[in-house]
Amino acid sequence: MKIKIQTHTKRLLADLQTPVGIYLKIRDIYPESALLESSDYHGGEDSFSFISFDPIARFKVEDNMVIKEYPANKIQKHSLKETEKLTEVFQDFMNDFDVKGENPTGINGFFGYTSYDAIRYFESVDPVNKKHDNSEVPEFYYILYRFTIVVNHLKNELTIVENLLDGDISNIEDLEMILNNNNIAVYNFENVGSESSYISDEEHIGMIRKGIQHCKRGDVFQIVLSRCFTQKFIGDEFNVYRTLRSINPSPYLFYFDFGSFRVFGSSPETHCKIKKGRAYIDPIAGTYFRTGDDEKDRILSENLLKDEKENAEHVMLVDLARNDLSRNCSDVKVEFYKNVQFYSHVIHLVSRVSGKVNKGTSSI
Repeated sequence: MKIKIQTHTKRLLADLQTPVGIYLKIRDIYPESALLESSDYHGGEDSFSFISFDPIARFKVEDNMVIKEYPANKIQKHSLKETEKLTEVFQDFMNDFDVKGENPTGINGFFGYTSYDAIRYFESVDPVNKKHDNSEVPEFYYILYRFTIVVNHLKNELTIVENLLDGDISNIEDLEMILNNNNIAVYNFENVGSESSYISDEEHIGMIRKGIQHCKRGDVFQIVLSRCFTQKFIGDEFNVYRTLRSINPSPYLFYFDFGSFRVFGSSPETHCKIKKGRAYIDPIAGTYFRTGDDEKDRILSENLLKDEKENAEHVMLVDLARNDLSRNCSDVKVEFYKNVQFYSHVIHLVSRVSGKVNKGTSSI
């Protein structure tokens, strides 16, 4: 039996609102919320930010266990069988909802993440999983929210999108009152002690040397090594996100509050976007820092286009994007190649690869 959802929307002026300000107004009233923000956009297509809250349903996977949470506290759990594909199980979950109603934004408030370790559910790869302090963080986690506020930065307007369950009464007017309230609670943040890592300096240097050997042998073209650091603190971690967006504004800023943990970050890159049956990947490789002087930046951009190392990396990523899309798409092509794009702090080389998604292939 399908769960019926009626979508209602209301458009308002947003010339006195910001995504961060809106989020601060609603987060204490509606815990478990999400902020997806674009603060370094390049046109009308990427000039939107989203604030979602009040979860209706959830889908998560942790240690091969699929957990589906529906309205009225209905929970289904089962272990993912070897014959099952996560993509199909996830699609079945989405098909459990029958969504109707006018929604000019096209955004229904279904947001979440796919972790790196979730690769085990899509490819024949089983990564060594050292979760340590992240033992309760699912590998795959998506939430359907009741409310999503869509902020159009170019038009200075916002649209409230409400997913209303059968028999529920709309709360859009109450939400308007919250948005018009200028009393915002702000909390402090303070580090406690020093940062630590379960990988020592010596171990990390050893990993780098081993990675260089693999590259020289031709086992791989590129290895990206990371190192996890832990920092204890007291106060409000949203202040860390605010600092991040200040020093590294980007088209893809995100902050998820999942109750028992938070996930936030900043990225300039369109990893994969699917629109009207076409998939897009925008490889970014080749980076110079901006100087604050337009003429110097222009010269830097010309040098970037000539930089052998930066261009070699860019060509590699474009080829990878073509190969990845070819697995599930036809008519794969490079729409633009090595465009110089100026961001707030850096200059990037950007390309776009697209393909027509094959019939029967789900977005995920």
